[in-house]
Amino acid sequence: MTYALIDSGSQEKLERFGDYLIVRPCAQALWTPVLPKKIWDEAHVLFTREGGNQWQMRKKIPETWTTKVEGLNFKISPTDFGHLGIFPEHSLFWNWMTPLIQKRGTPNILNLFAYSGGATLAAAKAGAKVCHLDASKAMVAWARENAALNGLEKAPIRWIVDDVMKFLVREKKRGSYYDGIILDPPSFGRGNQGEIFKIERDIIPLLKACRELLTENPLFLIFSTHTPGMTPLVMHHLMDEMMQGGRIESGEMIIPNEKRPLPSGSYARWYVN
Repeated sequence: MTYALIDSGSQEKLERFGDYLIVRPCAQALWTPVLPKKIWDEAHVLFTREGGNQWQMRKKIPETWTTKVEGLNFKISPTDFGHLGIFPEHSLFWNWMTPLIQKRGTPNILNLFAYSGGATLAAAKAGAKVCHLDASKAMVAWARENAALNGLEKAPIRWIVDDVMKFLVREKKRGSYYDGIILDPPSFGRGNQGEIFKIERDIIPLLKACRELLTENPLFLIFSTHTPGMTPLVMHHLMDEMMQGGRIESGEMIIPNEKRPLPSGSYARWYVN
């Protein structure tokens, strides 16, 4: 079964991941839920941060299962941080970049802070050569499992475990360039050798390093984040400072719902007409 946002409100969201209903915190959902409490009570699992992060199992669920988001299959598994292995709001970029990639043929795409590989899989499926990079060895392994779930285990994907900034510096020295770059940096992160990333401090050097790795005829640069202070206008200004020519679009990432679509972070994307 596919993913769906069932309802949101009272700072929570009710989602369906395949066969299972899950309730998780959602700070921005300040409104009242549309659906009655009895629907929410049907949830199999509730994640709460009260008394420390914990999953409250109301009904038995497997350790892992599979769900589909925008035509791609993903392994789902509850983590200690309340994540499940997919950010559905990112599918906005998968659909947007697919025709750009297909028009180019076989472009080189770099996916940074790549998590479980949604953008990687979408780009590879569209025909791109992809470099997938994340500082977490476990997440890169998870992304490779997702590739296999989609029949993309033999696709031209480089799987890299590394600190993003160190990798970008080395790629510049090697003369490696990309037609498109996707990045979804965290507010705070720690590299595989203890490197510290803070978005307010590091975002400008990061964007500059990405700009320097774009080919002479690039397709796009996509920048998204869930950091509250990074509003669409802030991100638009940052992208405008970095890039010349082309077009910039910015806005909120949205999880669709018939009654109340859910805002879930911000983005800015630069592309050539």
